Amino acid sequence: MKSSLFPSRKLGLALAQMGPVLPGDSRESVVARLVEMLREAKGRGAQLVVFPELALTTFFPRYWMDEREAVAMYFEPEMPNTAVQPLFDEARKLGVGFYLGYAELTPEGRRFNTCILVAADGSIVGKYRKVHLPGGTERKPDSPFQSLEKKYFEVGEQGFPVWRHLDANIGMCLCNDRRWPETYRVMAMQDVELVLIGYNTRYYNPDWKEPQHLRMFHHLLSLQASAYQNATWVAAAGKAGIEDGYHMIAGSAIVAPTGEIVAQSVSEEDEVVATTIDLGWCDNYKQYVFNFAKHRRPEHYQVITQRAGIAAPTGKAPA
Repeated sequence: MKSSLFPSRKLGLALAQMGPVLPGDSRESVVARLVEMLREAKGRGAQLVVFPELALTTFFPRYWMDEREAVAMYFEPEMPNTAVQPLFDEARKLGVGFYLGYAELTPEGRRFNTCILVAADGSIVGKYRKVHLPGGTERKPDSPFQSLEKKYFEVGEQGFPVWRHLDANIGMCLCNDRRWPETYRVMAMQDVELVLIGYNTRYYNPDWKEPQHLRMFHHLLSLQASAYQNATWVAAAGKAGIEDGYHMIAGSAIVAPTGEIVAQSVSEEDEVVATTIDLGWCDNYKQYVFNFAKHRRPEHYQVITQRAGIAAPTGKAPA
């Protein structure tokens, strides 16, 4: 497909899907896997590589533990640090940037589920802290595993910024954020052209008997609908396979502003998915389908920001 009205702006983009990371895996061994995929992505023309959420560790919010134990085992007090520096060094050597998700411990002792956008020279362009934290803080001893992101992380306080990088307006979010339309719309109002997402999603939902096939269906539905409705590219990289006995979905995908999947993983292992995207496609949809300035009516959307939960309807029958 060729952008017919606006100039093409090509970008080599890759997803680095990860197979399982087990609790005993060292940071060094995990980073070595990331470095290998970074090299493969570069060889396939990538200028930017997307790694998953919490890429450096197993998905530890499934376990109940003291917060101090979690910090000692799974959080990064600085980025880059000694264990992760080889990834930054290789990116600089290859001249390729990346997105990386990890558990962040700030100098003040605050804890966030975080991702960063790193330039080809190894500098950090932007940082995002997850807003939509799933699960709760209470232990559920009868559940096969926990969903405890609210226990281990604070809600991100920076909103959904967009950065100008690689001749593109790039936004970031994490996992559960991708299910919420407000995530993309806030970035769309900043003229986002590429949304990067890392995720860790289980096939089994412990809180209700959701059919397993719906986990992948809703994952892809969220990416495709949001890409189309906001005239943006979406690139999502996941953790996959049986991780410490828990099955994580794969489905890493790059979605065009048309809502079509243009590239997708085919395994549940470490896998590089690469393609060349044309950012010019965004311009056509922003101008001719979703011209926000011309067609949006924010005076009728105020309930979205005035209310967090659902309330009774207020509509009346016409006279």
